[in-house]
Order: sequence, then structure tokens, then C-alpha cells
Amino acid sequence: MNKKIALSNLVTSGACLQCSFGLAPSNLVVPPINKVLAKSPAATIMDKISMANIMPFGMCSSLANPTVAAATAAASGVLTPMPCIPVTPSPWSPGSLKVKLENKPALNQPSKCMCVWGGIITISSPGQTNVDVK
Repeated sequence: MNKKIALSNLVTSGACLQCSFGLAPSNLVVPPINKVLAKSPAATIMDKISMANIMPFGMCSSLANPTVAAATAAASGVLTPMPCIPVTPSPWSPGSLKVKLENKPALNQPSKCMCVWGGIITISSPGQTNVDVK
């Protein structure tokens, strides 16, 4: 029996991202190395590099982040957010099951990326809505 795979938007440079511990949205930065444009450069699951592809989310409120934990301890246990510096060693998951760009799965909107400080990074807006992938 064939399992039907739903279509979802291809993610491009400029996509709006949100972290579950971040206090502000951020935008995905995708250099044109994948050679595919859908209004702007298309992303793959490997566009996950902190401070190159994934920019800070304002302030971080995760106690797993050592700077937040130290500031919170110094404030007698009152949660004290500190500047966000995402740490994202793993690729976006799951990515497109069918479409590859430069031999890497294309990044689609349902994908998520994990920050080592416990944040779940989601794609709130894909950057374009004209191109769908499976």
C-alpha cells in the first residue's frame, strides 16, 4: 500500500524562524550555493550553521544555557534571559523525503532544528509559497 506523502512549502533564504526559548523571531540565511532559486536561494537540511544560517533569537530563556543559568543564579533564582547564541550541530529534520538539492534533502516547512540548549527551532514562514516539495 502506498503511503501518501503530503506536500509542504520549500524553505528559502529569509524564512522566519522561531525558537521555543527565544524571545524574538529570526530569519534563515541561505547562500546561493545550492544553485536553486524559488524567489531566493532554496535551503537544505544542512543550512543549520549557527551565526551563518541561523541567527540569534534575541534573548534566550533556557536554563540549560550556561549564561542564562549563571545570570539566574546571580539574581537569586529569578529567571534572567541572556543574549541568544544558537548552537545547532544537527541538521534540520526530517527535510524533504523526495527532493534533493546538491545531494542533500531540501528543507521543507514542517522541519525542525534542535539547539543544544533545549530549544526547538521551527519555521513559522517558509520565505515563499509558490514551490511545494514532498
